[in-house]
Amino acid sequence: MRQAIALATENVRAGRGGPFGALVVKEDRVIATGANRVTLLNDPTAHAEIVAIRAACTALNSFRLDGCEIYSSCEPCPMCLAAIYWSRASRYHFAAAREDAARADFDDAVIYDELNLAPGVRSVPGYCVLNDEGRQPFIEWAKSEGKIDY
Repeated sequence: MRQAIALATENVRAGRGGPFGALVVKEDRVIATGANRVTLLNDPTAHAEIVAIRAACTALNSFRLDGCEIYSSCEPCPMCLAAIYWSRASRYHFAAAREDAARADFDDAVIYDELNLAPGVRSVPGYCVLNDEGRQPFIEWAKSEGKIDY
């Protein structure tokens, strides 16, 4: 955890991005690290956890992080939390809470709140269109003999 916090602190001091660092550990060995690169890369998905997960998957040559643990300097935002779940990491640990991040103007509360709303009434509304046609890729997937379940 101290290494994740150090990554976050160094990231700020070096001017490379926000105050977030993360690492992926498997069997007590650091597989990959990541620091926030949102403003550096002009990529809103370049959060520390995402950067670390991508690097770990590359290092392990797998889209799954079975048996891995994520260490993050701060409680993961909804996007990063979803990525942790999708990666199948065993567990995650964090130092600062989301309330600590909110006091520094990194407030994800609105996203957490909006997830409980129907898509059409969110502040960024979503609308289902071409639903019948949109099901076709899933029909093909269900029939595919070469699919890799995840």
